[in-house]
Amino acid sequence: MPSDDNITGLILLEENELRFPRFTNEDAYTLGQHIRKRFKATNRWSKGKGVAIAIKSVAGHVLFACTVGESGDVDLESWSCIEGMINTVIKTGHSSYYVERNLTMHGRSPEQIGLTFPEYRLDGGAFPIWLTNATPTPIAVAAAYGDSSMEDHQLVAKSIKDYLIKLGDQNGDQEPLGSPHRRVGSVASMR
Repeated sequence: MPSDDNITGLILLEENELRFPRFTNEDAYTLGQHIRKRFKATNRWSKGKGVAIAIKSVAGHVLFACTVGESGDVDLESWSCIEGMINTVIKTGHSSYYVERNLTMHGRSPEQIGLTFPEYRLDGGAFPIWLTNATPTPIAVAAAYGDSSMEDHQLVAKSIKDYLIKLGDQNGDQEPLGSPHRRVGSVASMR
């Protein structure tokens, strides 16, 4: 297993490079469907697991929300976890998995940095949606909550990366939007 330092470094790289030229309601819907489709191609889905997926603006508007799977592992608690993860991303500007791994690496608790439960949650994969030309705060947050923070993070980050590549292809760009000159590392490569 890679070190927390390696994991957090790769997540920061993802956060810095996976930026949108624009993010409309249609983009949110299409990205949400892409996350859903990607989840249905995983081993978790084939094993009968489920996931809750949400995309919200930082102003609190729900742009996309769905559950995938009929198993009992996606319930009302899943939505409360999603809300807490999104709150964490909005407060910190970083993915919930980054915050989780960074705190573990430094031996700190969420409460020590003002992330009190249940308003804030670190589990799952909530990822900031940044615009390339606006860096003070994310514009939205894409989140997935299943049974593994690492896998949920990978699900969302890979889906965003693929969507940005698709946007670049549609715009006639040769390089993916959000990462014009570098290949983005992934937490998946750390196994």
